[in-house]
Amino acid sequence: MNKTLELVCPAGNPAALRAAVEAGADCVYLGFRDQTNARNFPGLNFNRSELREGVQYAHEHGVKILLAINTYPKAGDQAPWHTAVDDAADIAVDAVILADIGLLDYATRTHPGLRRHLSVQASASNPEAIRFYRDAFDVKRVVLPRVLTVPEIKTLNAMIGVETEVFAFGGLCVMAEGRCSMSSYITGVSPNKEGVCSPASHVRYEQHQGRLLSKLGDFTINAFSDNEPVGYPTLCKGRFKAGGVTSYLFEEPTSLNVIDILPALIDAGVSALKIEGRQRGKAYVSQVVQAFRKAIDAAQSGLPVETDVLMGISEGGRETQGVYDKRWR
Repeated sequence: MNKTLELVCPAGNPAALRAAVEAGADCVYLGFRDQTNARNFPGLNFNRSELREGVQYAHEHGVKILLAINTYPKAGDQAPWHTAVDDAADIAVDAVILADIGLLDYATRTHPGLRRHLSVQASASNPEAIRFYRDAFDVKRVVLPRVLTVPEIKTLNAMIGVETEVFAFGGLCVMAEGRCSMSSYITGVSPNKEGVCSPASHVRYEQHQGRLLSKLGDFTINAFSDNEPVGYPTLCKGRFKAGGVTSYLFEEPTSLNVIDILPALIDAGVSALKIEGRQRGKAYVSQVVQAFRKAIDAAQSGLPVETDVLMGISEGGRETQGVYDKRWR
């Protein structure tokens, strides 16, 4: 049983980084304030001086910093991504999280001492794919896509020879990570290149016949009555009419939460748990990290794990174990 399970926590700004460190994070993952990371929203992320200060603060508290450079460079314009890797090495982050093969090659050749993790954006979920990245680019850890059950993860860990990191809490995505084109179909802005799904520049809300409409570009994504919580218009989480029935066609609003199955994930040999939410505030970060710190410490000590502690901040007020507990084929 793995006794060194790391808690990997999000930070969208310096305040959230400090909150994660203070709440008990082992690692904090974040991105630069540009298109090189997959959460490129206005007001989020770090400039170079903020990252340098954040790394110093984290290291003073024994916490690692992981830098996500996990979008795909544009053909003929790789400079922003190469610069991000160069600056990551100069600032001395503990690892970079990469998805693009060309960028992995660049990092391996130019900064061989810079630890490399494979982003979930690469969608590597089988032994052959993961061993390729291990052998070609000396990848030390792979962030697994949310498509594997716990027994499948355990089997995979016995075959790949690298660490695995899995999502533990937060928003879900029903699309193949790194391959989704739904947002770019509507907005022309790609989450895989520009790093933003459902960009705020294309979002608006309108009152119509007593309901509030959430819109992305020219498309209505949802309609809310007065007593309903209003969600952000992400296309795959919209309500649409199909076959005469209006429903959440692709995915219902719900949050992943693996606290109930922590012992099973530890037994499966997982190296790290990843909390989703770089776009969330420091209060969210602090609450979720504290809850998972307590749960991980209890699980690794063989003590009972307190559950149902995060329902209040779960999306839609609902939680799921997602595909980890898949019961269909």
